[in-house]
Amino acid sequence: MEVTFGIVGLFCAGLIVLLQASFRKDRSFSDYAVGGRSFGSWLQSMSFLNSWWPGGLLLSLTGMALGTGVVAFYMPIYSLLTVMLMYLMARRVWVWGAANDLKTQADLLRLRYNSTALSVTASVISVISILPWLVLGFKSLGAMFSALSFGRLSPGQAVACGVALILVRQVWTIRMGMRGLVISDMYQGVVAYIGGTALILGLIAWLTTARGLSLGGLDAGLLTVPGIDGVKGPLTLFSMILTGTIGGWCWPPIFVRLYTADSVRSMLRAGVFSAPLSMLFSMSLVVLGLLASGLPALHADPDMAWFDLAGMAAGPVGLGLAGTIMLAATMGGVDAIIQAMGTQVANDIVGAGRTLSYRASILTAKGAMVAGTALAAGIACLPIPHLSVLALLSYQGIIQVAVAQYAGLFWRRGTAAGGIAGTIAGFGTAVLLETVFHGIASRFWGLSSGVIGLSVNAATYYALAVLKPQPEAETHRVALLFADTGRPDPATGAEPTPAPSPVLAQGEAS
Repeated sequence: MEVTFGIVGLFCAGLIVLLQASFRKDRSFSDYAVGGRSFGSWLQSMSFLNSWWPGGLLLSLTGMALGTGVVAFYMPIYSLLTVMLMYLMARRVWVWGAANDLKTQADLLRLRYNSTALSVTASVISVISILPWLVLGFKSLGAMFSALSFGRLSPGQAVACGVALILVRQVWTIRMGMRGLVISDMYQGVVAYIGGTALILGLIAWLTTARGLSLGGLDAGLLTVPGIDGVKGPLTLFSMILTGTIGGWCWPPIFVRLYTADSVRSMLRAGVFSAPLSMLFSMSLVVLGLLASGLPALHADPDMAWFDLAGMAAGPVGLGLAGTIMLAATMGGVDAIIQAMGTQVANDIVGAGRTLSYRASILTAKGAMVAGTALAAGIACLPIPHLSVLALLSYQGIIQVAVAQYAGLFWRRGTAAGGIAGTIAGFGTAVLLETVFHGIASRFWGLSSGVIGLSVNAATYYALAVLKPQPEAETHRVALLFADTGRPDPATGAEPTPAPSPVLAQGEAS
């Protein structure tokens, strides 16, 4: 335990030194919420990865590959598609954000549709959907403390230790806002995804050489793709990949990363840097899980295979490194969720349709962050067996924001009424299919409840756009908004600087 916790302690000490050295007082709520839109491509890429691959996935993705096989590759696939989707939306999101001081995903919806009601609807769905992932982050840290203590800590004690560690970390998150998050993401990202990939490749080498395992010896059942066998439906894998791809930028902690960049160029370069590292990290993790399936002892608890393999290969040092890598990844995800919850409550719910002072905005955001952290910490200490299922179901809810968001970025005719009605109809459909009519979704060729809800959502959105089109004044306003997102100046490379829209300044609500 001195070795395992000592390695983790060194990592935490380095993080504290970095955060203390980089502290600076925020000048405005925008500085607090999006870091002054001042970060370059390397910081952006690590910030994205540290939000996209939380530490819990080191456990769940390895365990999924070990237990169910090659279907686990769906996650690296949709992660790459998510980065590609960023290229389509990056310019418009960043240019609108910089010109109108947008701070959140809901701000973008309010600007595009001139509707506070739609932004509040999206914010409420987002806060509900991300809370289970915050609790899962605490639960993952509990697994880490249990492993690093070699089982000496009970499950309740381990979770309590994980919660306590994150609560101490939140001193800097609440104090520094997004600037502290992005700076720490760089440090945590290097440890988690560069150091983590090195450890994963080392464990793969150990399994193939010392244990003589290979992918050629996989059990035939691990090579089966859901839906191909005709049990779950032919569209099962399609549904999984579609949900992950379009849901990626619907999560507020991920979406807000688009606003922290210092330019569109930095955003696009961040994609170039993060995509190959993301693929190498996640694909290697799946391969590690597949190879580990050849060790019968790991099948009793597949989700702990990450720690078990590290301990088997390198003893306490390997276990300490595995815990540090997981902690580095978990901190990024947990911090991003807490920051996003606080900003959304202050900016999009409490501040909806009104202008809060800088002090009121900061106090509201920090209060919401403290309350959200305390609520998630309390839930995490309870014995909840199916929380991971609830977190996966939250994906079915969060993707209902996708229609208003993506259609609003690429189609000018969409209306606020269609966005509100479609989002509520889609979210309600997904909830009903998972509760009252649970199991009926299996009749739709393997489509998930979220994808079925998305179809209802899109149909409602389109129907209202056609049957109740925009007024002429709104059509003109949207046309001007879209006209402001042209290409950068070919001579200077400067981005277009559109005039701010009057919508946010006046706080209009429809």
